[in-house]
Amino acid sequence: MCNYTQKTNHLRSTTIQLIRGLLLLVLLILIGVAGYHFIDDYPIIDAIYMTVITVSTVGFGEVLPLSDAGKIFTSFLILGSMGIIAFFITVISQKFIEMQLLFIPGYKQKLKSKKMENHVIVVGYGRNGQQVVQQLRDYNEEFVVIDQSHDVVVNQLNSKLNFIEGDATTDEVLEKAGIHHAKALVTSLPIDADNLFVALTARSLNPSLKIISRAANESSEKKMKIAGVNSVIMPEKVGGAHMATLVAKPDIVEFLDHLTIHDIHSTQIFEIMSDDLPESLYNKPIRELGIRTSSGANIIGFKSPDGSYILNPSPDTRIHPGSKIFILGTPDQIDAMKKFLVGKYN
Repeated sequence: MCNYTQKTNHLRSTTIQLIRGLLLLVLLILIGVAGYHFIDDYPIIDAIYMTVITVSTVGFGEVLPLSDAGKIFTSFLILGSMGIIAFFITVISQKFIEMQLLFIPGYKQKLKSKKMENHVIVVGYGRNGQQVVQQLRDYNEEFVVIDQSHDVVVNQLNSKLNFIEGDATTDEVLEKAGIHHAKALVTSLPIDADNLFVALTARSLNPSLKIISRAANESSEKKMKIAGVNSVIMPEKVGGAHMATLVAKPDIVEFLDHLTIHDIHSTQIFEIMSDDLPESLYNKPIRELGIRTSSGANIIGFKSPDGSYILNPSPDTRIHPGSKIFILGTPDQIDAMKKFLVGKYN
């Protein structure tokens, strides 16, 4: 249905452009007929014929002798016809090419990206960018990828990913990716300065955007924070810490690997935002949710409206607008909790 709609919209746009071109051509012919008729007293038939051979530039001679005024009029008519016919041909060629591109795999995804809202923009499709994209797909997040490499974009034409080729430090490319309607941007370019420029440009276009950036050097973290980056990730630092933990405390790492938010076979971490709960629960303790007794899932964390976190909150912790509750449970427990909350508060 989406492909059909896109093709229909392009056909409608093509029709409008062609109608405009035809109207301009008809207007030119009417002007020509009127000019020859009133300037040199051509009969209507002769005026139509003279206009047609002039506009089409076939090179035939005059039907009747032309006055000086008629010759000047003919000169302007020829110049006008060249511009209008060129516009007409350009419209036909452009729309024909666009209609052909609609059938090229991957081009429809580029069109789709223009209409995305509340999505994630991923800048750079290197090793880190590919990992980000894979995780976003697992989380069922809408996203669009920006990469400056033409080869990278061409190689992804047959994929189902939304790709835009261009420099993400420019306003035009970010606007094409829907920066004003995006909820987050992840920049994973290999050079810190490039990530910094992307963050500066993105923050100027969307002040409320959540920006996450890759960094190779620790000295870049402070600069990125000043530029408006919410979170700075250093893959080498994170990877080194993970490897050291595997040596010192391997069981803890293995246990944490079983905690996820997307694997249907693992224990999941789920979040409940206070906005999703009825206002009658505001300022009430979290025990009144009855999550453990109804589903067996456990509340393991709480985020207060000021952004502070409480691990393993007490049952007396109160729910406030803007707070968030983190739940740990098996897939069956999470499903049971969702059904319980829907049935109790909806």
